[in-house]
Amino acid sequence: MNVLILGSGGRESALAWKIAGSKKLGKLFCMPGNPGTSSFAVNVDGNIKDFDAIRKAVIDNDIDMVVVGPEEPLVNGLRDYFAADMELSSVMFIGPSASGAELEGSKDFAKDFMTAHGIPTAAHFTCTASTMEEGFSFLSTLKPPYVLKADGLAAGKGVLIVDDIAQARKSLEEMLGGKFGEASSKVVIEEYLSGIELSVFVLTDGKSYMILPEAKDYKRIGEGDTGLNTGGMGAVSPVPFADGAFMKKVEDRIIRPTIAGLEKDGIEYTGFIFIGLMNCSGEPYVIEYNVRMGDPETEAVMTRIDSDLLSHLEAAACGRLSSEKISISSLSAVTVVAVSGGYPGPYRKGIGISLPECFDAVHVHGEDRAVESGSCGTGSVCRKETTGNPRACGNAGLVGGNTVLFHSGTAMENGRLVTSGGRVLAVTSLSRDLKSAAARAYENMSLISFDGMYYRHDIAEDVMKYL
Repeated sequence: MNVLILGSGGRESALAWKIAGSKKLGKLFCMPGNPGTSSFAVNVDGNIKDFDAIRKAVIDNDIDMVVVGPEEPLVNGLRDYFAADMELSSVMFIGPSASGAELEGSKDFAKDFMTAHGIPTAAHFTCTASTMEEGFSFLSTLKPPYVLKADGLAAGKGVLIVDDIAQARKSLEEMLGGKFGEASSKVVIEEYLSGIELSVFVLTDGKSYMILPEAKDYKRIGEGDTGLNTGGMGAVSPVPFADGAFMKKVEDRIIRPTIAGLEKDGIEYTGFIFIGLMNCSGEPYVIEYNVRMGDPETEAVMTRIDSDLLSHLEAAACGRLSSEKISISSLSAVTVVAVSGGYPGPYRKGIGISLPECFDAVHVHGEDRAVESGSCGTGSVCRKETTGNPRACGNAGLVGGNTVLFHSGTAMENGRLVTSGGRVLAVTSLSRDLKSAAARAYENMSLISFDGMYYRHDIAEDVMKYL
């Protein structure tokens, strides 16, 4: 089948890399993609906010399946657009309708959904300009720090955590006054949950579900989780503190009620659900839902799926996910993200990137050998040198570990690879444990350079104590 992936970041690079190894794949396209995805897919020019441009790409390239990377097209109703179009309605679509995407598009909707279906989450109150006094009263019932969330999408910047109640009141006024535009016309005030975060990923056809490898990301720019929040500076999978007992609680108390709640509420949902959790002394609480895979977690998660992701996606789109079984590697994955100097503040673009020759055409490196091409169809790792054909070796396995370089914010200018975003590249290494995977990731990251390049040196260190 022919597949179109929408998006251009590290998440989409990892999805494309994984899907490229499927025996079910005909041709793979990315819109707009990036220089990294061009190694194993055809990049298609176009703005993914332009639904008509997506329609043209689907028809022109005889696309059988669309996989949506970011949330905005889903919140804006791309699936509904497909369903209403005679030429698009038969295309398999991975992503929820606009009603399902409200789980991410509106934090107030998500909180009401959790409350209605008995899903554990923090105490909360949704405030508007007309109920600001009630918001102040609710703040006074909480202990610091105070959590304020813009109800709508705010490009990852709509969450404030404030230690002082006077500042919390001022921040609430500013948010309701338009600090984040229409996104903060409503503000969700939340009880602060103390614990350690992790991300759980589920693929669903609306009735059945498949649990993907869990991950933990690192949001702060500085080591020791200090400084400003970013889109993510790294990730690890598996998460040592998410043991079998904890994950059973997650499945019983959160995943099952979420899928059952969607069905009960008549919300059609085919695609990924990203459940942001807080582990509070062994008890799971939902911080938020996202209606797509996370970034940079996807760059770690995809490398640990040994079964055929495209087969799973096809089954979900056709309503038969219950017939599929996922195979997850026992190896550990560590992802480290290299960012532009100044990020998450102002940063320069167009800076030349130096990559060593050992990152070959399919962006894979590591001293451990890959198993030669067989019949597993998993796409675990693709090494050009195994067969000389990156697509032919797409079902190569792993022995001991390896490293994959995913592009995130890169571009080609006059034949030269340059930076084009804040988060530029993500290096993911796999090995027998997190400690050795982290060591390999940093060894490989040290081979990359560009002016102003920065990355954290402590990814995975905080979870080592749980090993």
